[in-house]
Parts: sequence; C-alpha cells; structure tokens
Amino acid sequence: MDISELREQINETDRQIVELYGKRMETVRAIGRYKREHNLPVLDSERERSLLNKVAEQAGEENEQGIRALYHLLIDHSRMRQEMDGHPESPLGQQIREIVAAMPEIFPEKAMIACQGVEGAYSQLACEKMIRYPSILYCRTFENVFGAIESDLCQYCILPIENSLAGSVNSVYDLMIRHHCYIVRSVRIKIDHTLLALPGTRMDEIREIYSHEQAIQQCSAFLSRHKEWHVNVCTNTAAAARMVAESGRRDAAAISSGHCAALYGLECLSSDIQNNSNNHTRFICISKKPEIYPGADHTSLMLVLPNHPGSLYQLLSRFNALDINLIKLESRPLPGRDFEFMFYFDLEASVGSPTFSRLIEELDITLNQFSYLGSYSEIV
Repeated sequence: MDISELREQINETDRQIVELYGKRMETVRAIGRYKREHNLPVLDSERERSLLNKVAEQAGEENEQGIRALYHLLIDHSRMRQEMDGHPESPLGQQIREIVAAMPEIFPEKAMIACQGVEGAYSQLACEKMIRYPSILYCRTFENVFGAIESDLCQYCILPIENSLAGSVNSVYDLMIRHHCYIVRSVRIKIDHTLLALPGTRMDEIREIYSHEQAIQQCSAFLSRHKEWHVNVCTNTAAAARMVAESGRRDAAAISSGHCAALYGLECLSSDIQNNSNNHTRFICISKKPEIYPGADHTSLMLVLPNHPGSLYQLLSRFNALDINLIKLESRPLPGRDFEFMFYFDLEASVGSPTFSRLIEELDITLNQFSYLGSYSEIV
C-alpha cells in the first residue's frame, strides 16, 4: 500500500475512535446521573485503578505506557464530565459574568494609589503608566501597601510581581492571598540601573553601595569588578538614591534609575550597569474587589493539586484541550505540608470567550483549593 492508502486507514480508525468516544461519554453521563440519584461519590479510585491495569494488560508490553497515558486522560475527562453535569454553573463563573456586565467601558483615569518606596521609585513610573492622573501614597513595605488598601486609604495598589532576570516576587503573591485582593491591570516597565553619587564624586572614592536586593542581583557582574565596595540592601532603589543625596557622603553611591539623578540632585557615574539590557519588571494593579474591564485577556490563578502522579499533567491537558495559552507556571512548597505545592498560573485568553468560561467552571467545580486572582489587560 502507498502512503495515501495507509493514511485512509488512519482516518477510518480515527472516525471509529471519535464515535466510540462519544458513545463512552454518553454512558459516563448516565453513570453520573445514577451516582447523583443514589448519593454515590464521583470518584471511584478502585474502579479507575482496576480499569487502568486491565487496559494496560490488554494493550501488551509494547503499547502499555501509551494506553495508560491515554486512559489517564480519558478517565480524568470522564470524571470531570460527571462533576460538571452535577454543577451546571459554578459560583465563580457566575460572579465573573456579573462583574464583566457591571464594569464601565474604560479604566479610571483618576485614583488614589498606594505603592512601596519613595518619589522616583519604579513603582511610581508604573503608577503613572497605568493611571493618567494618579494621587500616590508611598508606603515603606509591601505589607504596608496591602494595609493601605485594606483600610480604604486608597482605591488601588501598585506592586512588582516579577522581573525578567530575578524572577517572581513571591511575597506579593502570598500577601494577595492573605488579604484577598485581585489583579485589575498590569504593566511592564523597562529597568535601566545607573550608579548615582554626589556631584563631583570619583569612582575611586566610593566604598559603600546602597540599593534594593533585586537591583543588586541584577547588577552582580558590575559589582563583582569592584571588590572594595561594601554593598548594603535598602527597601527601594529610589530610597537608596535619596539616602545618598541626604548623607552628603562622597564615599557612598546608589544603584537606582536615571530619573532619580535629577530628582535628588545626584550625578550618574555609570549607566546601564545591569547584567542584561533586556531587563523588565512587571507591575500589577490590585483592588479589594475584582474588577474586569473590557479587553481583559490575562488571568492569574493559584491552586493546590492532589499529591499523586500525573495530577499536574491532567490539569495541563485541560489547557491544551481548550487551546488556552499558559504564559507562566510556577510552583512553591506549602509550609508544613510535605511534598505538596501551590501552583501559580498566568494564562492568556479573552475573558469573554467560551473556552475561558469553561475552564473557570471546571476548575471551580473540580478543585478543592483554587484561588482566582483576577482577569485584566496588560499595558506594554
């Protein structure tokens, strides 16, 4: 046989598989109705294990692993179908639809914003890029920022969530969960680190460097060439620049933005000192209540998966089946719980699309520990 005849055999086999899949799912739904009528649980671990062993034996040694992977996915979809049939609409799915319907057409142009740092911080630049006319409340720590929004001192908060070189700011994720806040917008800011000192200061006079810990990490190659410098961590790059300006010391310098040079009367001794010129920090705008504006096509989620083999694969298969693009996936161990992890997801999908609605419904119904962190658009 030539390849066209072989492909036709594949096509015929595929048609049979599709027909049998539909027939199986009809029976699955009937079983689901029976379970609900007789108050039986959807999950039957013994039945699933027995089925997997049976089909693996039937497939033979050569095809055992492939058939196990296929049936893991098939069983997961069957179980999910039964769970979804028993819950025609999830509370979260309904809440998201109501929020979308109630939102105004455009994001507010004026608002009181809280951010960590002082005048000249990158957080300030993010504020001004997200809100046309912001009133800014500066806070000393991330915890203080969340306290400001929790106390209704501001409408929104601006916080860094990840850097292209240093990775995620995990403390912000933890605080979002603790304070039950939601992402309503995000922006990426180009980070250009400069070495700032008092006017007239020479490089050979410097003995102390001040900056934020992430900026220090991002400029590690530059700093490694100056072993004589002692590096000190500050709460913020702009705070470091202000401290150097107010100190009057010619032996101190700050790693900060060029914007802070003019702001605090400092001189740039060296520019673009970060390890990589492609250095961006992503900032998020958060609120106490979820707000979803037109054009929202990013969503952030947190969830805990069951501690058994294949649980992450089974979840990822849902994203693949719905053709939803995952743009971030991270895991962190859960304190006090051996070998259990919290997963952070950022996905790209229009909040109004049927596939997004279906995904949210499935996750809300089938997962016990699932947190929705908001749907939003990102400014680039």
